[in-house]
Amino acid sequence: MKKYIKSKLNILVLIIITLIVLYLALKDDFYVTINKIITLNLFWFLMGVFLVLGYWFLRSIVFHYFVKEFKEDYRFSDAFRLFVTTQFFHAITPFASGGQPYEIYALKRQGLRLAAATNVSIQNFIVYQIALILLGIIAIVSNALFHIFREVGLLKELVLIGFLVNFGVIVGLFVVSFGKKINYFIIKHVITFLNKIKILKDREKALNRWQNLINDFYDGAKMLVNNKKLFLLTILINFVALLALYLVPLVILYGMGDFTSVDGFHSIISCAYVMLIGSFVPIPGGTGGLEYGYIQFFGNFVKGSILKASMLIWRFLTYYFGMIVGAIVLNIRRKDG
Repeated sequence: MKKYIKSKLNILVLIIITLIVLYLALKDDFYVTINKIITLNLFWFLMGVFLVLGYWFLRSIVFHYFVKEFKEDYRFSDAFRLFVTTQFFHAITPFASGGQPYEIYALKRQGLRLAAATNVSIQNFIVYQIALILLGIIAIVSNALFHIFREVGLLKELVLIGFLVNFGVIVGLFVVSFGKKINYFIIKHVITFLNKIKILKDREKALNRWQNLINDFYDGAKMLVNNKKLFLLTILINFVALLALYLVPLVILYGMGDFTSVDGFHSIISCAYVMLIGSFVPIPGGTGGLEYGYIQFFGNFVKGSILKASMLIWRFLTYYFGMIVGAIVLNIRRKDG
């Protein structure tokens, strides 16, 4: 019941913030902005859809690689469907925190052991975070060298905070994946505490169960990272996937007839900055923070109604589109049992 209420609350917060964003984006140039959206060139809009689908496809390839390390007969179609469905849970939870638990749950239903399913989810997230950080480093260095953003003020500091948050996440995930003794130390004290307050009855049984789980998890993590070719390949694929996603604003602007304000390089650097900021916005989908970041960074190159219209279309393609498709796929899978 609590999970149901929390889920509904997250969706309500998301709707409220979305309405506020729409109001702020449309309140000054409503008719002009709406006209820019409805007259968007269909070809370039479909190119934006293609880039998002390409991002999903490449991320699914990485996910498929990791699952096949534990389940050789795992099909790519299953990996793609699971990735798309996960987009819904990423979208409706703060910090996209709902995606990984659902991934683990779904993988268990598809025949993986809990330790293997958790391994797949964490390793998949690690290589994605590394690719995100690499693009963030490129963006920060590029701005330091070429002074791309001159009118962002405090946002530069927020980008640095976002970078440190993402880097800290990677370090934490490596500790979870490879800190066998640390994990057991924490679990041992948690179980002992629960046993003392009478929540957990059989301390030894719980300790043995968790020790076996930690051993399985540690062995799986070592197996994945010892395969350096797979590790580097999956980082590279995630890097290319993010490049595709970061080019979405470019094709949207092309669709509005603006072929000169932004090039591919500036689109990638701007999106890398925006994504770093969005990582610590505690609202589902980073709603509010990502839109503000887009306006501020792309506002160095584009002004007026085109900027606002492109932001709304970009947000639809990179966030709401995935949430809608994910919800549809999830509903179909539930009906199919």
